Amino acid sequence: MTTLLHIRGIARGINSPLVARVTKNIKEGTELSYFLLTPNLDTTPIGNYIGILTSQQHEPAIQAGLPVVYRMATLSHLEEGDIVVVSPEGNVNTLYRIGSRHNTLLLTERCNSNCLMCSQPPKDRDDIPYFVWLYKKLIPMIPKDCRELGLTGGEPMLLGDSFFELLELLKLELPGTELHILTNGRLFAKPELARRYGDLNYRRSMLGIPLYSDYYQIHDHTVQAKGAFTQTISGLYNLAKYDSRIEIRIVLHQLTIPRLVKLAQYIYKNLPFVEHIAFMGLENMGYTRSNFELLWMDPVDYQHELSESVMYLTTQGMNVSIYNIQLCLMPEELWPFMRKSISDWKNIYLDECRNCSKLLDCGGLFASSAKDAHSRFIKAFNS
Repeated sequence: MTTLLHIRGIARGINSPLVARVTKNIKEGTELSYFLLTPNLDTTPIGNYIGILTSQQHEPAIQAGLPVVYRMATLSHLEEGDIVVVSPEGNVNTLYRIGSRHNTLLLTERCNSNCLMCSQPPKDRDDIPYFVWLYKKLIPMIPKDCRELGLTGGEPMLLGDSFFELLELLKLELPGTELHILTNGRLFAKPELARRYGDLNYRRSMLGIPLYSDYYQIHDHTVQAKGAFTQTISGLYNLAKYDSRIEIRIVLHQLTIPRLVKLAQYIYKNLPFVEHIAFMGLENMGYTRSNFELLWMDPVDYQHELSESVMYLTTQGMNVSIYNIQLCLMPEELWPFMRKSISDWKNIYLDECRNCSKLLDCGGLFASSAKDAHSRFIKAFNS
């Protein structure tokens, strides 16, 4: 079952975006500001609220001048301590979920690549100032015991100086949190950026960088950017000079499978410094939908190539995982490498899976794959 992250109501008294935690009960006199969650405003207690979020259907009188968003379809997706941003238009977007391990900060929707299977197609608009403002508000509010946090885009490195400002803030506010930064790595071909990242000495930060082939034309075609392969490899070597932690990410589809074993060999021979290699099943979102016939392969049909690639790398002592693929589609020798990787807010299981004896061990599917973008061989284990 997917999780609701965005909802809209009718706003009153909100002139600019507001960022705060949510609560159903707050003690009077607290120094923290919260949005109060309440089904109605008839008996709203007095407290130090930044505003009120309610499912009440009729327009309330604004209490003590407080901003209000009413006629929200539900409040049930919000837990005590979740952090939201509320817009003047009445949009309530969840930025951080207190009970989730899959919290991610979208730093920009701009990108310098245009990947054929991009699940978040780039948008050519100047959203960086807003996101930088937003996360400078958010990061100090995130609980200090947050175990891990993702940074993604678009291309995060397009933030320039602001990217490093946010990393410095994260390092200061969340010193115990593991960061996973998704980047295409191309801008690290500039030695000064790789040096600047390395000089942070942020050992809890890992860069997830895609590499789709050992042959430059296939990689460049996949990301729809001429010269991308050369830039990515240069970036990887520049980062390695500073002992940066790096993960290589390989999305599995018709363009990457034919040379998958050669790519595995290339990684071992040329990129032995990478910390992790992730083989990733296709997500049927964004550009994948329009390029589905070009990209889709049933995982059963690439079992051999994936097995050979994984076993080669692990035999060479490299750390390998398989993401986004169901246990029943892979040979048992690959099960130790398969992870429950799909973010909880877009993770589902088919009806066929409900009585599976290995349900708790399997990562399930993307919700976007439920209708017609999953394997024809998914079948429950009976024992």
